[in-house]
Amino acid sequence: MADEVPSALLVLISAPSGGGKTTLCQQLLSARPELSRAITCTARDPRPGEKDGVDYYFLDPAAFLERVRAGGFLEHATVYGRCYGTPKSEVQGKLRQGRDVLLNVDVQGAASIRRQAQADPELKRALVSVFLTPPSLAILEERLRKRGTDSADIVARRLGVARQEIAQWTNFDYLIVSGSVQEDLRRMLAILETEKLRTSRLVPPRL
Repeated sequence: MADEVPSALLVLISAPSGGGKTTLCQQLLSARPELSRAITCTARDPRPGEKDGVDYYFLDPAAFLERVRAGGFLEHATVYGRCYGTPKSEVQGKLRQGRDVLLNVDVQGAASIRRQAQADPELKRALVSVFLTPPSLAILEERLRKRGTDSADIVARRLGVARQEIAQWTNFDYLIVSGSVQEDLRRMLAILETEKLRTSRLVPPRL
């Protein structure tokens, strides 16, 4: 058909805290401007400089809870007492426009999205999940301590959670053992290129 287009990708990147997923996502968005970041919802107030519909969709707590009850999120979580969620309509709308979508989520969020994809052929076809992890917990601990944002107790707690999260790597389509920022980006771009060439995603050649 003349109006057929290759199917879009829903690219999900997850990692333990301090694993480098935010940096990788930023690099990926710079390298692939056509890749669209999914804008998430939050029930907190905007911080200085943040704009509604650009950084987040800012909702009041009641509106956020209503979306949860209506099944309007692919995944949602409460982080340090504040609610965040990925709106299903945001992701589906972009996919239906043929736009590749990037999600930066934790391991629990990734599990929620995978469950929903199993029941939704559109999401299942689009989903590509990638787990990014440092080579060892010792290296992750070094990174967390270098950040200097957490106390020793919080670092120890994060490492305990990270051990459980890293054990989930087999639930993802791809594993990137983190090296340099440039190497991580090169591998991620290779994954995208591979997924774009899958026959299930391509427009049939004209014969």
